[in-house]
Amino acid sequence: MAKEGEQRQRVVDYDWEKVLNDNKDDPVTDNTGTAGAVAPASRKPATHQNLELLLDIPLEITAELGRAKMIINDLLQLGQGSVIELNKLAGEPLEIMVNQKLIARGEVVVVNEKFGIRLTDVISPLERIKQLT
Repeated sequence: MAKEGEQRQRVVDYDWEKVLNDNKDDPVTDNTGTAGAVAPASRKPATHQNLELLLDIPLEITAELGRAKMIINDLLQLGQGSVIELNKLAGEPLEIMVNQKLIARGEVVVVNEKFGIRLTDVISPLERIKQLT
């Protein structure tokens, strides 16, 4: 079991290293929006130690069941027992967001009497990085 975890971690490390190094030689856009400016020579490539620092940053994870729009008057009329109809159908996957960015989709499960999410579709690391820009 420990070997599986170590192997999975190596794959994740490799994926992130690959993503971070893929754009190493690309031109950088300067503050004026002009393409073609080259990154300063003092910029150091990401190292394993730098990645370790990033791995300790806390993130907010949310699972979105669906959304609804309503006017303020309807909102004020809500009371115990009111039902808010969401825009998703029952059985549709939830969206898992990290810092309000989509990273995966999944389904609700119960784990030790608490809700959990089984991931059914994970956005690739490259796509997640692209969402940040």
